[in-house]
Amino acid sequence: MPLKSISLFAVLVASGLLTPVHAQQSPATLPHDMHMHDHGSMQTVEPVYPRLGRAREQATGKIFTLDDAQRLASQSNPTLRQAEAEIRAAKARTQQASLYPNPSIGYTGDEIRGGSVNGGKQGFFVEQSIVTAGKLGKARAVFEQQTRVAELEAEEQKTRVETAIDIAYYRVLDAQELLELRRDLTQIALSYQQFQAQLANTGQVDETEKLQSEIDVQQIRLAALKQENFLRQQWRVLAAVIGQPDLPQSIVAGDLEHGWPEIDQQKILHTITQHSPATRIATADTTRASADLTRAKSQVIPDLNLLGGLEHNYEPVGPVTRATGWEGLAELSVQIPIFNRNQGNIAEAQAELDRSQLETQRIQLLLRERAASVLDEYATAMVIATQYRDEILPRAKKANTLMTEKYGQMQANYLRMLDVRRKDFEVAAEYVQALETVWVSSLTLQGFLFTDGLEAPARSNSVDHAMPEINAAQPTRIVLPTQQMPLP
Repeated sequence: MPLKSISLFAVLVASGLLTPVHAQQSPATLPHDMHMHDHGSMQTVEPVYPRLGRAREQATGKIFTLDDAQRLASQSNPTLRQAEAEIRAAKARTQQASLYPNPSIGYTGDEIRGGSVNGGKQGFFVEQSIVTAGKLGKARAVFEQQTRVAELEAEEQKTRVETAIDIAYYRVLDAQELLELRRDLTQIALSYQQFQAQLANTGQVDETEKLQSEIDVQQIRLAALKQENFLRQQWRVLAAVIGQPDLPQSIVAGDLEHGWPEIDQQKILHTITQHSPATRIATADTTRASADLTRAKSQVIPDLNLLGGLEHNYEPVGPVTRATGWEGLAELSVQIPIFNRNQGNIAEAQAELDRSQLETQRIQLLLRERAASVLDEYATAMVIATQYRDEILPRAKKANTLMTEKYGQMQANYLRMLDVRRKDFEVAAEYVQALETVWVSSLTLQGFLFTDGLEAPARSNSVDHAMPEINAAQPTRIVLPTQQMPLP
């Protein structure tokens, strides 16, 4: 942004080589970004402060909200449909397990012969297995627990998607706020560089200082460009988790500075370990394993096998050539559990029950382990953000205000005022980055550490219910060097 022409007199005043008395005798023309008001011979310059939320205020199109993101995700995220399909599959397995075995029907023949004298027996039979010891009910109980696991998996998946959307949304919001601050810093550096060029033209600074200010401008411009690309990347992440990768990029609504989630560390740790869907899934799987052991033990009791039918006997009766006619037949059989008493399956089911009982303990310990680092990040980020909000930012703002007043009173030069203003905006950028960590870590804890909204839900009939999908999110930041503009 080009500056208005500055007279040699103005350069000398701004560089401190002329006193305020000289300035009052011959007022200087100041750069265009200074808002000044005349009060007799006194000139007041309005300070410029960093402020969040300007992107929303300047938006011309529809602003995208967190509710919009959650609504679209509930309609488009494929993992939610997968979880629903798994519930249907589990219910179908439950139905199948409780169905009675089908009867068999067939043909029977005995002593069949041809020739001039017919003989033998021919007919049909019906065979049916009679399930004993309530095996069908016990099998149904096993698959009902698998259905319960599938329902808990769907609940976990819903939590996972919602948490992932929240985190991705706030990362977009953070990148959006940082982009505005990077652009502000670019304008400050540009004003600094242009004024250095004016001083160089009058011999007030040497070529080295002029070149250094030009380097600073280029570096800060690159930082703003990198932040712009990072914002685009974060939007693509949000769109992918929503399930609409072609969703047009929009300005997002939100307030990073207010409404921070307040986390009681002991309370949230108890909630995560005791009420997490992962813990509840492990508990339900223990119930399933217990039901499976009961079913395995019932298999020792043999089923009954019934067979009944009719045969037509073609053998002649007495001296009269006449067939004997229809005769009934019946069979009742049962296996004797001498060699196979299902002992192998019973031992396997017992081992699976022992394993599943330990799985609940393992899951709780795993949650504690992974929550530890997130709790530390949250506590540290809260301290940093609070320190910035209550101590650092007010001091940076006060320094900005005082230096601007001094500049308006011709007690400080323009470059020194820009340097103090730059520090105020840099502190604001660091504050925004601390806020991102506060929001991401707190949302991760509130979401039971489930943060990957595209992780496929586990299969309810899987033997291994380990949780590789627990992946606590780490805050993503752009680390940029702080640009130090030398004081004249």
